[in-house]
Amino acid sequence: MMPNYLSELPQFLSLLAMGVLLLGVFFSLYTFLTPHSELTLIFEGNTAAATMLAGAMIGFSLPVGASLANSSSVMALAQWGFAALVVQLAAYALLRLIHRGLHAAIEQNRVSVALWAATMSIALGILNAGAQLAMQYR
Repeated sequence: MMPNYLSELPQFLSLLAMGVLLLGVFFSLYTFLTPHSELTLIFEGNTAAATMLAGAMIGFSLPVGASLANSSSVMALAQWGFAALVVQLAAYALLRLIHRGLHAAIEQNRVSVALWAATMSIALGILNAGAQLAMQYR
């Protein structure tokens, strides 16, 4: 007998919508907190700004994706998404403390600095996803 996947469509759509909403909230907060306009720099061809923003978004999306794979409720996903948001914003704050000239380097299109920042964001996202999975399997 073939399973009826359409019966799970509303749950799928609500989880997906929450994931997209979380990503939108993160994007909005992250771009609000940075002293430069990522989108303006990106549209001007600044590879460093695109790289740093992409790393932050991937670093945030990894734990949200892990939670999506294991959440049965929208509320649980929202809670884990909030945790991911806090971790990524803390990572951003740490990057700014470690590299005082971070934003000047991004505005100057120094891709090496952006790659380092993106790598830090993604690495913390992977660790965050692993920690969330470990907590969900307890």
